[in-house]
Formats: sequence, C-alpha cells, structure tokens
Amino acid sequence: MHDSSPSALSSDFVDSSQNYPVTPLLQPVLVQALATDFSEQAASFGRWWFHVDSGQLVLSANAAIMLGVEAGWYPALESCFVHVLSDDLPLLRAALQAATTGGQSIENEFRVIRKIDGMRWFRLLSSPQLSGQQILRSGLLMEMTASRHAAIRERLSFETTQFLLSTDTLGTAVTKVIKLVCENLGWEWGAYWGLESDQAQSAALICKNYWHDPAYPLDAFTEESCRERMEAGVGAIGKVWQNGEASWIENMEATPGFLRSKDAAKSGLQSGYVFPVVYVTEGGQRHSPGVLEFYSKLARQREAQLPFLSATIGVLIAQTAQRLEQEETIRHLAQIDGLTELANRTYFYRLLDNTCEESTVAGKSFGLIFIDLDRFKPVNDAFGHEAGNVVLHEFAQRLQALVPAGSYVGRLGGDEFAILLIPGLSTLPLGDMLSTVAGDVLTAARTPFKFDGNDMTVSASVGISVFPDNGVSSPELLRSADAAMYRIKKSGRNALSFFSNSTSHTLAAQQSDVAQRMTMEAELRQALVDNAFFLEYQPIFQGDEHHMQSVEALIRWRRASGEVVRPDIFIPIAEQSALIVNIGRWVLRQACHDLAHLHRAGFSDLQMHVNMAAPEFTSTDLPDELSVVLDEFGIATHHLCLELTEGMLMHQPDKVIPVMRALRELGVGISLDDFGVGYSSLARLKRLPISSIKIDRSFVHGLPDLTEDRAIVRAMIELGRHMNLSVIAEGVETEEQLTFLRQHGCSLIQGFILSRPVPLDVLIASYNPLE
Repeated sequence: MHDSSPSALSSDFVDSSQNYPVTPLLQPVLVQALATDFSEQAASFGRWWFHVDSGQLVLSANAAIMLGVEAGWYPALESCFVHVLSDDLPLLRAALQAATTGGQSIENEFRVIRKIDGMRWFRLLSSPQLSGQQILRSGLLMEMTASRHAAIRERLSFETTQFLLSTDTLGTAVTKVIKLVCENLGWEWGAYWGLESDQAQSAALICKNYWHDPAYPLDAFTEESCRERMEAGVGAIGKVWQNGEASWIENMEATPGFLRSKDAAKSGLQSGYVFPVVYVTEGGQRHSPGVLEFYSKLARQREAQLPFLSATIGVLIAQTAQRLEQEETIRHLAQIDGLTELANRTYFYRLLDNTCEESTVAGKSFGLIFIDLDRFKPVNDAFGHEAGNVVLHEFAQRLQALVPAGSYVGRLGGDEFAILLIPGLSTLPLGDMLSTVAGDVLTAARTPFKFDGNDMTVSASVGISVFPDNGVSSPELLRSADAAMYRIKKSGRNALSFFSNSTSHTLAAQQSDVAQRMTMEAELRQALVDNAFFLEYQPIFQGDEHHMQSVEALIRWRRASGEVVRPDIFIPIAEQSALIVNIGRWVLRQACHDLAHLHRAGFSDLQMHVNMAAPEFTSTDLPDELSVVLDEFGIATHHLCLELTEGMLMHQPDKVIPVMRALRELGVGISLDDFGVGYSSLARLKRLPISSIKIDRSFVHGLPDLTEDRAIVRAMIELGRHMNLSVIAEGVETEEQLTFLRQHGCSLIQGFILSRPVPLDVLIASYNPLE
C-alpha cells in the first residue's frame, strides 16, 4: 500500500512507495480525489478517473472507502480492485478497456467481499465523454447493496416457501434452503440440526442436513458435526435450541463452549450465525423441531442479511416439520391395527395389490398365508375380552417375529390374520418356505398364552395360495387361501393346507353368490323403471342440534314386497355394472329437486351433500350436466357438495382430479368421504381441489376411549384447520363422542346422536329454518 495523503506526494507527482510517475492528465484529479468531498458522502457515491493508455486509475476518498482501499492513485486496475470477486474482475476490466474504442459508455455491476462487512454490490458508471478527452475517462461509483439485498430477500423467501410447501420430505427441502442461503448471502457452510429419532436417551439434536461450498475443503468440519449430539443447553446449538434466541459467533476458535472449534480452525471457518427453527401456534404453543447454523471463512458483521431472513426461514421450516409430522401420524395410524400393531385390513390389501402388480411385471411368485385362530371364542367367554386381546396381541408379535425380512403380516379383522410371504433373496423353493413358515404359525398358535396366571390354549387353521398359480389378483388369492383354510376348518382344524383342485369344491358357495348378485342386478334395473328408489336425508349440524348446516342424501330401495334394502347391499352390485351411473343421475336430480323445495320452505342457506360413484366422477361431461340440473331447479352451485371416497380418487387420479378442478371452478363443493381409511398420498391430498373432509365413522367409534382413535381424530381436525378445509365427523352416536369432537374443534357433526336419516317431509317438520 502507499501513503495517499497530499503531503506524501512529491512535487513531480511520483508515487513514493512504487516509484511510478503519475501521468500528467491524472495529476490535477489526484489532488481533487484526495480532498474530502462532503457532497459524495451525503449522496453516497464515489468518483473515479481512468487513464486509458497507461491503465492508471484514481479513486476519490468516498470511492476508496466503498471499495475498502485507500484513496488516491493506483498504477493498475488490479491494485485497487483487490476485494472484487474473482468471478467479476474480468468483466470489470473488460468494461473499462472496451471504453477506449469508440468512446463507449461504461456501465458495469460487480461484487466486493470484505472480512468486515461481507458481500456488497456496486455499479461503475462513466460520465459523458467530452470532446478530445478520449484518453481520460471518469465516472461514478454507486453502491447497490440495499436494493440487491431486498431482491435477494424476496427471492429467498419465495424459493424457500416453494421448496417447503411442495416437499414430501423435510430433509430434501431443508438442504435446498441451506444451499440457497449459502450461495446468495456468501456463507460457505450451513446445516440443520433436528431431533434424533432414537428416543431411548434424553432429547437431543443431531446434524441431519448440511451443504457447503465445494470450492473449499470443509469435509473435516462436516464429519465432526455429524458425530456430535447436542442436548438442550449444550454448545452453541443446544443453547439456541433451549432459549429460542439467535446467536452470533464472531470467532469460532475463541468462543467458549463452541464444541467444534478445532475442526473449524482446520477448515478455516471464522464466524457464524445460529438461529432457532421455531413456530408458535395461534394458541401460543411453541413448536421447535431444530436449529439452523451458517458459517463463513470471513469475520462477518452482525449487519449481514441472514438475520433479516432467519425468522421467516425458521417459521417456514418449523411449520413444514409440523405438517409432515401430522401427515406421518395420520398415515401411520391409518395403516396400523391399534391392538396388534400389525398392518390393518386396508393397508394389507394395498400391499397385496402392489405385490401382485410388481410380480406380474417381474414374472416372480409369492405366497399368501391365511390364518384363522381356533377356539378363540371360548377364551373370550371364559376369561373376558381383555384376555382375548392379550392372545391377539401376543400372537401378532409371534407372527411378526417368524416372517422373513421383506414380508408382511396383517390383521384382517377379529381373529383372522394373513402373511404376505415374499421370497426375496432366499434360495429355498417358495413351496418349502411357505410350508416352513406355516408350520411355525401353527406352533406359535399352540404355544400357551398367559393371562392372570392362567394358561390359555388355542390353535390355528391355515390356508395357503400361490401367485400366479392360484390367482393373479388380490381377491383371487384371498379366495383361494380362504378356501384352503375352510377345508382345514371342516376336517379337524390345527393344520395347514395349500389350495389345489381338491379344495376347489369350496368355491361352490362363492359361485352361488355370483348367481345371487346377477339376480339382484336385474332387480335393480327394474327398480329404476318402477321408480322404486327414494331418498332420506341425514342432517349435518354446526355447533348444536338446532343449527342444520347441510344434509346428506341417502338412497333407499323398496322392493315390491315392501322390504327396504340397505344401500351397502345393492350399491356394490350396482357399481360392478353401468347401473351405478343411472342410479347416480337419479339421485342427483332428486336431491336437487328436494333441495329447491327445502329452500322454498325457508331453509335458504342449506347445502346438499350427494355421494358420487367412480364412473360418474371420471366423466368430463359431469360439470356441464350438473350445470343443467342446477339451472333447471334454480339452485346456486355453492349449495351443492359432491362426496367421493379416497379409494375412488386414488385409483384413477388422472381422470378424477381434472373433473374435480372443473367442478370447483364452477363453485360446487367437494368433500373427501371416509377420510383416513383409504390410502391416498397426503402429499397429493394437499393439492386436491376439495372443500371439506369427512372423518370416517370407524375412527369416531373408538372415541374417547381408544388412544389411537383419539390421536387420529385430533390429527385430522388439526390438518383440516391448517389446510382451510371444513371437517365433518360422521357416525357420531354417543354424548361422549360428541363432547370429545366439540372440545377439539370439530363443529360439523353428523350421526344418530343428533338425528337419524329421515324423509323430506319429516325433515321439514322437525326443524325450524329460523333457528
């Protein structure tokens, strides 16, 4: 460096430290540059002069301060642009040199990074060129840091929000956010510390996600961070997690309590910023899943941009973590049988469906073992249901222990279990594996169970089917395994049987069922002609039994004999043929007709819920057809809500979702029925154009006694609130269920406790529209 004060210059303007002559054209401006210019300071700009032939340059006092160098004369560009980023320096040099030909104007943006104040943005502008002054160029230096920071903050907030809202896994999104912050704000290393999954020890954070600039050798610091475990109050991470306050680390090596100081020094990291990932709910509950930290090889100032963004980033990540936890809780509880902790019926059938599809493509075989416990009822009768639960739970654990890796065990209901046996890497023939596992199942069932000092003994009847020999779909395999098991039941129990031709006679009863279904299908066709269907309406109340918010249309079938057939008997048969579409159209027209009558009777704000079948919701003509019906009866679109099930949605999402969007644009409500019993992707659920969800009655039934049902229902209510969806609880039958739902924020109630389904005239007579 050189002494830039005026008194240090010799009379012939020679730089004393470099012994370079100052070109004459620069001598007058050098004196001007070294003088204090209050106008530059007030307006936050600096001035520069550039001699084209010699490459010499003069900076004013304020320009020098902005660039972090001394004011005065410089023999070359590189000597005064020492803090300019190496990526930007060639462009800056090219801009100045290009200006020498043809008198081009100069406008160049570049970045400066300094140990004290981090990265800053500047713009170099040339002044209008005077005639005859092509050799000496001059201009202004202006700082753009504030506007750039504002743009970066806006972009970071937007991209962070996009990453976190669209993610199904927290780790992937957080890693992207860390990289985004490092690259845009000039940090070399960043990490997210989250709660470790092992809860055997006291709660602690571990380094779950990290990113660092590959241009620097920072692996040692990364490895040390991944080995650490931070409990509350321990180290910089633990302290921030405990007190919820961000912390600056100005010198990592010298900061007391910083546990990774040695590896930080080896990696050349100096300063850092640590802040909590925290979210406070509307009710004041603090949710703090972790901590974020960023480190730099420079001594960063506290005025760096990260603190302005940290609160927003922390809240977004915390909210995302909470959302994913809720989704995972619902997913897990909806897939697991609460008593045995095995896969429940719905989830096991899903696994079986997937395995059939994968095995068809791969050309592989697998086995299905169907298990029914013998003499289980006498256990319940003799010792009570608690003893029966002990048997079921213990037997489930035994089954789980004996199946090979990669196979699945499920409870299909009552005392029925199943094993999906996938050979995997085993070299044993599939038949031998099935015989061995089935034999172990028999032993597990015969081994006595203990309850209150008593030995309880049962046995098992086991049927086995093989893919694809005994079926290529889930229903076929289940029928075959059930037929084999039924043969054992009839021949003495406590044994196993493979499905074969000798057991095919057991399918005779199933063939009889097919004949009965065909007969009923013919009756249903005639019922449409004879107008034998009618509707009843079950109210959905908001708050209490006096405020009827909506009604659900429920179809009934009255045979010529006067017998009323339940919909759960005839709807499945109708769904197997095109009848369901015609029946659905009748229901929709009749429901709209009755809704118009209800509105005229004074129930002007009442909404109608109508169940839809899969073939109806896959028709692209549905929105237009619906508009015609609504116009015919003078009904506003928002007074109609169509209900569809999760299973229907997930089986044909490519066809169903576009129709849903068109209906929502029309103004029609869409409710997801039987929520929780299907297997829809919750990541997809958040993007569906729905207006409400219905908590299935199977979860309401266990309230408030069953722990798993309480957890599922609370999670569903909270999820609906976060997604701005109305949440309806159906199948509410007891005061205890009603009280639990109201206490936890579910205000829309449907069930026998408030009203059974009733005909239209009874509905009108029973409720006052003014209440």
